[in-house]
Formats: sequence, C-alpha cells, structure tokens
Amino acid sequence: MTAPGTTASKSRYLALVAMLFAVAMTFIDQTIVSIATPRIQDELALTRGGVQWVVNGYILALAAGFAFGGRLADVIGSKRMVLIGIAGFAGTSALCGATPKGSLAETWIVFFRVVQGFSAAVMIPAALAVVVSSFPLRERGRALAIFFGVSGGLTAIGPIAGGYLTQWTWRAIFWINVPIAVVAIVIAVMAKITTAGRREPIDYRGAVLAAAGMGLSVFGFEQASSWGWSNIGTWLCIVGGLVIIVVFVLVQTRTEFPLIKVQIFHDRAFVVDNVVLFFSMIAFVPVFFFASVYSQVSLGYDANNAGLYLLVFFGGFAPAAQIGGRILDSRGAKPAIVAGSAIGAVGFALWAIQLTNLQLGAQWYAIVLAGAGIGLLLGPSSTDAVNRAIGASYGEVTGISQTVRNYGSALGLAVLGTLLGNVFTTRLTTTFVGAGVPADQAGAAAAAAASSSTGGSGSGAPSGFPAAAVQQIRAAIPQDFAVATRAVLIGMSIALAISLVAAFFHPGGVVTHEKPAVEPVTAG
Repeated sequence: MTAPGTTASKSRYLALVAMLFAVAMTFIDQTIVSIATPRIQDELALTRGGVQWVVNGYILALAAGFAFGGRLADVIGSKRMVLIGIAGFAGTSALCGATPKGSLAETWIVFFRVVQGFSAAVMIPAALAVVVSSFPLRERGRALAIFFGVSGGLTAIGPIAGGYLTQWTWRAIFWINVPIAVVAIVIAVMAKITTAGRREPIDYRGAVLAAAGMGLSVFGFEQASSWGWSNIGTWLCIVGGLVIIVVFVLVQTRTEFPLIKVQIFHDRAFVVDNVVLFFSMIAFVPVFFFASVYSQVSLGYDANNAGLYLLVFFGGFAPAAQIGGRILDSRGAKPAIVAGSAIGAVGFALWAIQLTNLQLGAQWYAIVLAGAGIGLLLGPSSTDAVNRAIGASYGEVTGISQTVRNYGSALGLAVLGTLLGNVFTTRLTTTFVGAGVPADQAGAAAAAAASSSTGGSGSGAPSGFPAAAVQQIRAAIPQDFAVATRAVLIGMSIALAISLVAAFFHPGGVVTHEKPAVEPVTAG
C-alpha cells in the first residue's frame, strides 16, 4: 500500500515532474499515431482493419489492463511498477518503430501496440498513486489539476509532434519515447520516491475476467463496421463481453483479496465520478482521431497543420483544467463536473453545426468551448474518485477510474467509427449516383472510396469512371466527410449531455479525510 506522506515535502514537485515524464509517453501515444496512420498504412500495406487496431488495440489494452495495473501498484509498490512500466513502454515503442515490411508487418505492429498499451496500463495507476501519496488531501486538487492539465495537453500535442516527426519517418513517433523514458527514470530516481507494497495475493482470475469482458465487448463494437449490426457474431461478442463483466463483479464479491473492492461502489460520489468519466471519455480521446482525419480529408490540411487544428482544443482545455482544480479544492467536484459537462455538450454541438463550413475561422470558438468543458470536468472527477480510496488504496482506485476512462475511449472509437463509416458511405453512394454511376455499382464503389479516404491512402476518388464523374465525386468528398464527422460530434455532445445528467446526482461537498479500510467480502 502506498501511504500518504512517504515522499519528503521538498521532493513533492520533483516527484510530480517525474511522474509527468513517465506518463508523457502514454498520453502522447493516444493521439500521435492518428496523424501517422496514413503513412503507416501506405508503407506497411496494412488493411483498413489493421489500421484501426493499431489505434484501438493500444487503447483497448489500456482499458483491459488498468485494474490489474492498479492492484500491482498496491501489492508490489508504486515506484517499482512505474519503473517497470517505463521500461516496458520504451521497449515496445522501439519494437513498433522497427516493424518490418512484408506479410508480418500487420501482426507485428498490432501485437506490440497492444503490449505497449498494457505497459502503460501498469504504469499510469502507479504514477497517479505516487502523485496522490506525495500531496496532502488539501493540496491534491491543485497537484492533480497540473497532472491532468499537462497530460491532457500532451494528448493534444501528440498530433502536432506526429505531424513533424512523420515528415522524417513515421517510425520516429515510436522511437521518440526512448529518450523520454530515460529522462523519466533519471528524475524518478532523483525524486527519492519511497513506496511500500502490501503483502497480499493478486487476483489473477479477476484480471483475466476483466480483460476478457472488456476486450470481447469492444471487439464486437469494433467489428460491427465490417461484420454489420445484423451479424450474430457482432452481438455474441458484445453481449458475451458484458456477461463476462457481470460474472467478474459477482466473482469479486466472493474473493477474499479481489482485484477490485466492489464496496467502493457503495459510495454514490465515486459512482457518479466514474459515470462522468466514462461518458466524457467517449468524446475526449476519440475526438483527436476523428478531427485529425477530418482536417486532412475535408479541410485539405497536411499532417503539420492537422496537428495545429487540434491544438485549438487545448486552448480551452488547459486553462479550464486549472480552474477545475481550484474549484475542487475549495467547493468540491460537483460544481466543476456539472459546469464542464454542460459546457462540453454545448461546445461539441456548436462544433458539429459549424463543421460543414469547412473553415477553421467558423469553428474555433466551438472547439475551444468543447475543450474547456472537458478540461473543467476531467481533473475534478478523477481526483474526487481517488480521494474516496478505501484504506488509501490509491493504486486500486486509480486503476478503476482509469479502466473506466479508457473503456469509454475504446467504445467511443469503435461505435463512433462505425457511425462515421456508415454515414460517409451513405453520403458517397448518393454522390456517386448523382455523378452518373449506375446504382448497382454505386454502393460498392462508395464503400471503397470511403475506406480510401478515411484510411488516408488516397483522395478517395474512384477510377474507371468518366473524368467528369470522377471530378464531381472528388469535389464532393470533403463535404460528405464533414457531414459524417458532424454525426460523430453530435454523438459526443449526447455523451456529454448524459454526463451532465449523471453529474446532478453527485452528493457534492469537499472530501476532508481519507476513507478507512474495509473488510473484504469473503465467500460463503
């Protein structure tokens, strides 16, 4: 267990800096790859499904591994798990960058992206536990506002860095993690962080059930775009995954040393915090992927300018994150998460409305507003959940909240990606027919063009049709894709509206003391 006050007062902020460097790689990697996917797909000849799993496999591994990572931080020790996570992340990053060309390429890069995501899953809860244990309760909101503000900024900066690095080689977006890892390890050692583990067995059965349930359900959502919603396999995966999650919860209540103490969910504020995190994360991480593709397909930006387009979001996120931290310390989480959910819902809705103007000048205020909403709620909801840790079990509770966050992100990418593909293909089919393509050919041609456009491997315009028809279709693609992306942003606005409804159920108030440990529920 990581106990408060184990890090000397003079080393608190050095510990914070060390943990920021540790998680910097992981947060950047959530979005940096989205910019490089066209180059990766072209050079490695990846399928459309392969490209999706290069992005989603990382996030899925995060979601599936966080609960296990949080438990490891408590049992083995936060500092040790941070160092193990850093080494694993840097090593798998190097291997992703070394992906060979040829038939092995797709399997290689997807596999090491998944392992990379799992390395992040064991690192982030431990890093958060170190930060939490380094600061007293009254200062925790400000410290974690810095943590989440900077890490959120790194998520936004990822596409910018990706744009510049891919001008040299896409492999550099992975190799850059190696020197960052070295710096993180050096600062972590300098901070003289001292954490102790807790002599308890690890619930490997629970870890397998949690990973299987989340993995299978997200896989079903992901495959819906290719299998179809009427395919029985799609629903077997989704429903089967959810059933396994229910089984996991039941097993946890009958395990002496569970992966997750389900008693923490008796705390209404903790439940609301996690519901808010789940629905807000459907928007937060996926928006960088969808907006980066939109900026290239609809606005015609290159990779560098696509990154700058996304930086506008951070213009609202960064200052709002600091405001959210101050609100948390002075008034509790509820005012910040209510205001953030409301502002975010309005911001994404306005952004959706302006998206088809195909001009940043008409969108920037809505993008800033959307970013401010997420920035305002992210830190307070995450920190309030941590403050309600049972017996100062920070690794376990951060593992829960981070699992919820990344499960929401993975589902957001899967469901909204399916929505994007369906709307875009439908719009393009109408465009093809209007350009004179026979109706019996338009659907297949539109689907191929949609795949080419969203994958970044071409303009999306078809070949084998009259030049006038090709020109008409090519001219319509930016607007058609904007309409499809508008549907995605509307979905994100709805998710934040649900987050707003949940936020009103938060009991409010400032947490002034740590929760004592509770006895585990045993079988029988």
